[in-house]
Amino acid sequence: MAGNDSLHRVWTIIERVGVGMLTTQGPGGLRARPLEARPDRSSGLIWFVTDLRSSKEHEIKLDHEIGLVFIDRTENAYLSITASANVLRDHKIAASIWRVADNMWWDGPRDPNVGLLQVIPRTAELWDGPSSKTVTAFEFLKSQIIGAKPNLGENRKTTINMQSDGPESGRGQSQK
Repeated sequence: MAGNDSLHRVWTIIERVGVGMLTTQGPGGLRARPLEARPDRSSGLIWFVTDLRSSKEHEIKLDHEIGLVFIDRTENAYLSITASANVLRDHKIAASIWRVADNMWWDGPRDPNVGLLQVIPRTAELWDGPSSKTVTAFEFLKSQIIGAKPNLGENRKTTINMQSDGPESGRGQSQK
């Protein structure tokens, strides 16, 4: 998969899946929770609307390094992103990415508890598995009957540099 195609695929998965698991480092260790991503492909950022009173904001202020995981069940793809995050309070940006469902948690983008997580992705690792669930199910069943390992086709891992400031932007990758 060419670098630009891989980078395009990463952004497409984030946009299609929507909710990812955000992992932070806190005093008690690693902590993950689901959040709805607001990807901005053109700026290379992923935004999250969040509550300034939650522990993730405090954890990110202490340690900006985070991890994101998105699982695209339709494409049988698994995406892990290494990134840094900042906690911001910007009503203009909040209003630009606001969704109607956000009103369940806050009184609009100007609510004093509305915060933003600005995520700056550095590296994405994309694992592609076999695309057909029917083939996968058949191979697992067949393996149980005849005792052989299932033939699930090619599993491929691609590492993509998501930094926009270097000459290898979106092109640095390796496959395993």
